Amino acid sequence: MIKGIRFLAVVFGILFVIQSLGGCKAPEKRPVTEEPTISLYMHETGEVKKIKIEDYLTGVVAAEMEPTWPVNALAAQAILARTFTMKKIQEGGVKAHGTDASTNIQEFQAYNPAKVNDNVRRAVEMTRGQVIKYKGNYINSWFYSYGGTQTAASAVEGLGFNKEETPYIQSVADPGKAITTQKNKNWTATFSVNELKTAVKKVTGKDPGSITDLGITSKGPSGRATKLKIGNTTVRAPALRLALGSKRLRSTLISDIKVSNGKVIFKGEGYGHGVGMSQWGARALAEQGKNPEQIIKYFFKGVELVKEW
Repeated sequence: MIKGIRFLAVVFGILFVIQSLGGCKAPEKRPVTEEPTISLYMHETGEVKKIKIEDYLTGVVAAEMEPTWPVNALAAQAILARTFTMKKIQEGGVKAHGTDASTNIQEFQAYNPAKVNDNVRRAVEMTRGQVIKYKGNYINSWFYSYGGTQTAASAVEGLGFNKEETPYIQSVADPGKAITTQKNKNWTATFSVNELKTAVKKVTGKDPGSITDLGITSKGPSGRATKLKIGNTTVRAPALRLALGSKRLRSTLISDIKVSNGKVIFKGEGYGHGVGMSQWGARALAEQGKNPEQIIKYFFKGVELVKEW
C-alpha cells in the first residue's frame, strides 16, 4: 500500500512539473513594447480620433510649454506628458467618453497641434518611448510654471493630494528664479470680500461670516500655506486657490493677506502648485547644458527613466 502511495506521489509530481512548463499557466501581464495607438476625444468637435501616441505628444508638448524654449526642456516635458498619458490609460482613461485621452484640459492635458514646430518634433523623437517610473510604476508626473524659492515638499503640501503615496516628490531650489518673469517672482492678487466668501463656501460648505479676521494657520516645509483662517472658517489653501482661480491666485506661496476697503489682498511668489517639475526651472537647467534625464532627476527623487518602445 505504501509503495502505491509513493507511486501516485511521483506521478502527480511529474504532472505538476509538466503543467508548470506547459501552457496551463495563467497569462502574465506583459509590459508595453510597441508604440500604442490611442483613442483621443476631440473636445472641439466631439469626434473620437485614433492617433499614435508619439504624434499626440507633439501637440501636448507644444501646448504645455513654449515651443521656442530649449529642446532639452521640451524633451523633459515630453517625457512627463508621455508618463502622464500612460498612467491615465492604465487607470482607465477618460471614462466620460470611453477614450484613452481627451483634448479638454479639464479632463486630460492641453493639446494644440497648430503650435508644433521642429523643436517640439525633435524633443518628442529624441525621447521616444521614455517614461518615468518609481519602483516599477508610472509616477504622477506633475509640473507647473514656476515654484518660487522652493518647490513643494509633497503632493499634500502643494496639491492637497493624498490618494496615494508619492515619495518621489521633493523640495528643491527652483533654478528658474534667475530667468522667470517678474510677475512670477512677486505678485499681488485682489478679490472682493464676496468672491472670497463664495470660494470658501464652495470648498467647505460653510459661511465664513464677517471677513475681518484672516491669515495663514498652517504652512508646509517649503513655506506654502496649507490652511487659511477666513472669518470663522478654516479652509485648505490648495482647494481655495482653485476655487478663486489658479491664474488669479498664482500659488499658495503666500507672504501676506489683508482686508482693505472691502477687498482681500494676497501677496506671494511662484506660479502653479509647485509639485514636481518647474517649467521655468527646466528651461534654466537646459540652458546650463543639462539633458532631459538630469532635469527630471533634479525635480523627482529615486525615479528611473524607462524606454518602453
